[in-house]
Amino acid sequence: MDNWDEIKTAYQVARLGTVSGAAEVLGVHHATVIRHIDALEGRLGVKLFQRHARGYTATEAGQDLLRVAQATDDQFSQLAGRIKGLGNEVSGDLVITSLISLAPRMVPLLADFQTQYPDVVVRYLTGERLFRLEYGEAHVAIRAGSAPEQPDNVVQAFHRQHMGLFATRGYLQAHGTPKTIEDFAHHRFVGQDSDVSRAPFNRWLRAKIPTATLTFRSNDSRALEVAVKTGAGIGFLPVMEARATPDLVEVFERQEEWSGPLWLVTHVDLHRTTKVQAFLSFLKEQSKDWEI
Repeated sequence: MDNWDEIKTAYQVARLGTVSGAAEVLGVHHATVIRHIDALEGRLGVKLFQRHARGYTATEAGQDLLRVAQATDDQFSQLAGRIKGLGNEVSGDLVITSLISLAPRMVPLLADFQTQYPDVVVRYLTGERLFRLEYGEAHVAIRAGSAPEQPDNVVQAFHRQHMGLFATRGYLQAHGTPKTIEDFAHHRFVGQDSDVSRAPFNRWLRAKIPTATLTFRSNDSRALEVAVKTGAGIGFLPVMEARATPDLVEVFERQEEWSGPLWLVTHVDLHRTTKVQAFLSFLKEQSKDWEI
């Protein structure tokens, strides 16, 4: 293909669905977008879009182009991520991703790292989805569960995250404290809305309590944490987080099967860079006394 600008334009139109949206992203006039689309369709001899009042919808051929262009865009993002990390200085973006439950520990640590290396711009990403190291979406990931198996990742054991069943003192005064698993049937629980969670403590809870007792459900771990802390019911919380809230009481004997390993994950292309190695060394040293 002789003109990559036309493909890039078509990709943005297919992605956004409008000429104006593509023009804004590309920083060009909308007439340029239309000219690129017309030229590309003429060169390929096929319609890439159906025009309608609401914008542009990709045809089957347009969808095929979108998939190829997306893969190309991902490859460029991966390349950019590798290049950004190749410098000898500890500066520029440092992208870290972890479970949101680790934020109370990670945020102060990241601030301390930034004090030591003031030229670093910290980007701390949390969320349910896994950020893709192979596409340069993060420099370092802290992940839970089974050890990641992607062949291009460097995986190191970090800590174990211990979970416990907690409730507020007010809830226990109103409903009592369960002494046995059989007592769970008479209580209210806070938990994941989905029954396909891979977390061992979520699977244990679903297996041990009647479904009707799971009276507060969410797919957001932060919402579940707030629900437990406000007395909505008994729920799992990271032990390190619960200990920081005096009103919370651990209501049941902790089981080892509730806990799970945490892993430090980096991509092989960035693992040995100065910035990543500086952060990994700092993280390991500062987290030695963590009781997670």
